[in-house]
Order: sequence, then C-alpha cells, then structure tokens
Amino acid sequence: MKIRIKDFPTFEKEWEKDKTSKETKKILKKLGELQHKMYAQNKYSLLIVLQGTDASGKDGLIRDLLRYCDSIGTKIHSFRKPTEEEYAHDFLWRVHQVAPRKGDIRIFIRSHYEDILVPSVEKYIPASVIEERYQLINDFEKLLEHNGTRILKFFMHVSKDVQKRRLMERVEMEEKHWKHKDGDWTTREKYDEYLEVYEKILNRCNDVPWHVVPSDRNWQKLHFVGEKVLKSLEGLDLQWPGLISEKFRK
Repeated sequence: MKIRIKDFPTFEKEWEKDKTSKETKKILKKLGELQHKMYAQNKYSLLIVLQGTDASGKDGLIRDLLRYCDSIGTKIHSFRKPTEEEYAHDFLWRVHQVAPRKGDIRIFIRSHYEDILVPSVEKYIPASVIEERYQLINDFEKLLEHNGTRILKFFMHVSKDVQKRRLMERVEMEEKHWKHKDGDWTTREKYDEYLEVYEKILNRCNDVPWHVVPSDRNWQKLHFVGEKVLKSLEGLDLQWPGLISEKFRK
C-alpha cells in the first residue's frame, strides 16, 4: 500500500494531554530500565533515525526521550553537509562509521536519507546516481539488522503553519536566536518539493518500516516515539549477563 504523507495527521485530536503525559512518563522510565539492561548485555543495539522538515522538533524530542536513560550507552549524531573527506568516499562511508556498537542506542538527527533528499530537490547530483541510492540504503539497513541492530525510522510530520510559527519563534525569542538559520526559510520555499521526495523515500525505503509521527504538539510526538521505542526494546531478548568470575565460581 502506497504511503501518502497527507493521509497522516500532524495532531491527534482525540488524545487527552494529561492522561497521555502520565502514560508517557511510565513509558520513558521503563525505556530507561531496558536501555541499561541492553548496554550491560552487550548483544543488541538500537538505531533511531529522525527525519523531518526544519522545526519539526527533532532536538527537543531527543532531550525528552532519553530523560531516564544512562549517558553511557546512548549517543547522538547530527548529519550536516558532508565534509571534503566524506565527499571523497561513498555516501554511506560516514554513516557506517557512526552506526551503533552492540549495547548502544544511537540516534541520528537526519541521516543517510539526506543524501537522497537534498540532491533530489537541489539537483546537484545526477538523477541516475540518486536512483541507485534507494536500494543501496535498503541493503545497508539489512546489513545493520543482520548484525543485531534494531532500526526505528521516524518521519516527524509537522504542519506548514506550525513550522512557520516555530521558525518565527527563532527570530522573535532571544533564547531561540541560536537556532535560527536564514537557509531554513529558503528551504521552506520548496516545502512541497521536499515533501514529495520524502514520500518517495518512505515508499521505496520501507523494508525497515517508517513511522509517521504527529509532530504539531511536543507531548504527542514524545508519546508516539517513546511507545515505539519501548515496544522495540521489549521485543528483544534482553537479559542481565551472568557473573564471570574465577574467584566466585561455584
């Protein structure tokens, strides 16, 4: 079935905030417990991929999602424009270097999908090269999963009106000036083009399934993602490792 982004809500009207927030707190505490166990077991890893338009709330989500997790065993990597060294290698070279090691949760703020998204819209890479990248990414993600890495991919779905309000807050609020980039407004002018490419990505790179997150409200976004992450960790055979000791061997 074809994924159409417009069919997904940016805001869930039926969710009640206080009730949902209480449930979210329980989810996040349990997530922290399982993250600690996964780190100790050192058998599995989790890769969380966050994609979305500017001001969809990726950074804020991470801060809240990891509230009860240990800083040891959780790592965050933000993908920006490739460096000269990265350009000198294949496009997945820089991604594979920061894939999670066993026991870790690694969060990608943007990801390897930027190497399809941006050049598709800005047209600085031949379409034939971009076309090959869809299957290369599918194969790459299968390789990671084969090595014990569970992958969760989230598209942060924010309405155009809410995006504009959040971008304006970066201009008007002193404590958010540091977030402002003129380029975000230039990108916004191509909002529909970017969304069209995102939809293509969601459909063609869905061997590891995507989750479309309602992101107009931070509390809804956190609940949605937290629930998916917890379910994924609960699906792993997480066990506390046994004692390894010559001195206390029975």
